[in-house]
Order: sequence, then structure tokens, then C-alpha cells
Amino acid sequence: MSAAPAPRAARRRPAEEKERGVISASDRRGPSVRAWFGAVQTVLLVLLIVAGLGPLLWAAKASVSSSNDIVSDPMGIWFTPNEWGNLLLAWNGARIGQSLWNTVILAAGSTLSTLVVSVAAAYLLSVLRPKWGPVLSGAILATLFLPGVISFVPLYLTILDMPLLNISLQDTFWAVWLPAGASAFNVVVLKRFFDSIPRDYMEAAKIDGAGPLRVLVSVVLPLSRPILGVIVLLSVVGSWKEFLWPMLVLSNPDLQPVSVMLPKLAAGNSPLSVQMAAVFLSILVPVVLFAIFQKQFLRGVGSAGGVKG
Repeated sequence: MSAAPAPRAARRRPAEEKERGVISASDRRGPSVRAWFGAVQTVLLVLLIVAGLGPLLWAAKASVSSSNDIVSDPMGIWFTPNEWGNLLLAWNGARIGQSLWNTVILAAGSTLSTLVVSVAAAYLLSVLRPKWGPVLSGAILATLFLPGVISFVPLYLTILDMPLLNISLQDTFWAVWLPAGASAFNVVVLKRFFDSIPRDYMEAAKIDGAGPLRVLVSVVLPLSRPILGVIVLLSVVGSWKEFLWPMLVLSNPDLQPVSVMLPKLAAGNSPLSVQMAAVFLSILVPVVLFAIFQKQFLRGVGSAGGVKG
């Protein structure tokens, strides 16, 4: 017995999908159209490369150029001799090397603090679900509507005199690490992701005798690696560019990050060439890190929407 013929609308669908573009599929096979498409794609690619790599390449060349060349002819520095000593002066003389190391320490500590606090709060609200959970969740959401600047004064007073401990965290990395953990946005994002994890996984772990901590470590965290990667990326980027709070609590130059050291270098009497070398060194580290871990970052951002049951 022969199969019934497909509906007419279904038979037309593939042909209609091919003709959805401005130019039909048959026209695209023409040599003139293909040449025109290739030219447009090449021009767009060149423009994207110039817009993306142009400022970075100019900063790289300016970092090894003289101050007079940078001021007199900014676009003509490509044909001037290189002065590699600028990088050494910026690394040692301007103490950019120490500032970069301080920035790495602050970013690592802030990221760890953010993960510990955000994971604990999201796990409490999403999985453990205490009776007073909705009140805490509402309080966390309410803090999202408060500008961060208005909390600087009470937070600074708390850093100067920690409650119960009666110690000052001024000029210590803890003054930056601890406030970084109080991120309501990260808690909300993690809670929504934890809500998307099927409860059957957790119930099965509880039946096998796993406690709340074991469920978190063995079930929730392994399934949450994509969103945790996004949180780590946002925390590192936010800590790397943070300026006002580290400037307030870290008055010791030996502890200041590069975001605080660069404006001080520009306000001083340092030559412009040394300032450009310091700027290039400060932007080179995050660019290299992103180039190395870009697959992990993009994979985490792309798969952070939820977990399929």
C-alpha cells in the first residue's frame, strides 16, 4: 500500500525557505554576485579588524615610541624607531609590575569571596528553602535598586572599625575582598540557575544518604559549571577595572592595583611615553587571558541558560 502524498504546504516549505533572502539561491551561484559578496565580506572583515585591533596595536607602538613623536604626529609613530626602554621604565620605575601583581591578588580574592557568598546564599534560597527564605530573597532583591555609591560611607566606616572584632582593615586586601562578596546580582543569577536544576537529582542523592553539603558539592556545583564560569568572568573583569573603592581603602602605594596607579602616574611628572607603556602593559594581561580562555568563557556564556532535565 503506497504512502499518502505529503501535503502541498509541506512540499513547498523547503523551496520557500531557500527563497527567504533578498537574493535568491540561483542568483547567488552567479560569478558576479559571488564576487560582490566576497568583496563586501572582505571589507567588513577588514573594518572589524581595524576597529578591534587598531587601538591595541596603536597602544603597543606608542609604548615603544618617544613622547615627542606621540604628541607631534600620533599616526606617524608607525615609522619611528622603537624605544624598548619605555617598557622597562614603566615596569620598574613606574611600579606597574607591582601594581599588576596587586591587581591579580585582588581579582583572585574578590572572585573567591564572590563565589563563596553567592553559592551559599543561592543554595540556601533555592535548595534548602528555609521558612524565612522569601524575606531574605526580597531583601537581596531590594538592594539591587540602591545605587552602590550610597553604601560607600557606611561600608568605609565598617572597614575602619570592624564590628565585634574592633580592628581596622584599612590598607589590607581584606578591605577589597570582603565587600566584593556581597553581590546581590550574582546571588539572583545563581538562584535562578539552581532553580532550573531538576529536583530529581537532589532527591536521588538524598536517598543515597547524601547530606546538604554533599548534595551541593556532588550534584549542584558540577551541573553549575557554566554559570560559575560566567560569575568568575564577571567578577574578574569587575575587580580588574574597580577604581574608587581600592583608592579609598588602599592608601599604601605598595598595595594599590593598576587601576589606581595609572591615574597617579598620569597626574605625576612621568613622560608620556612611559605612561603609554604602562597603559599597554595594563591592558595586555586581560587580553592575553581572554585569548587563552576564550573557548571556556564563550562556552560558559552560551550554556548558562539552564539545565535540561
